[in-house]
Amino acid sequence: MIIADPHGTERYRFEGFLPVEEFLPQVKFGLAKAAFAAGDFTRAEALFREIVSEQPNADVAAEALYWAGVAKYKGSGDPTPLAETARAFKSRYADSVWAKKASIWGESGGSEEKSDIAKGKGTSS
Repeated sequence: MIIADPHGTERYRFEGFLPVEEFLPQVKFGLAKAAFAAGDFTRAEALFREIVSEQPNADVAAEALYWAGVAKYKGSGDPTPLAETARAFKSRYADSVWAKKASIWGESGGSEEKSDIAKGKGTSS
């Protein structure tokens, strides 16, 4: 299935059979990505958060949590939602690749980690 914006630009794609408990979150995720691409960060965040709250075990739920934080940040310009998202990953989806991606935001919105990267120190051991 391809989710496209009103101009026909592909915003999300998934292939193959999925049971309804996985299919519906994938469709909602695609709609959220289309809203995000259109700059409707409020709608995108709401859709991403619906996936996390209504289908928390869906394969796309961890990624939805990540993008919900990004959408809230993009809509407000305030980095606080990024730190909140990093904290949320400590109790949900902690072993996911999305938790690793959000870890850079850390407790302070990622400023310490970002400054380490800028200094060439990196964050991996």
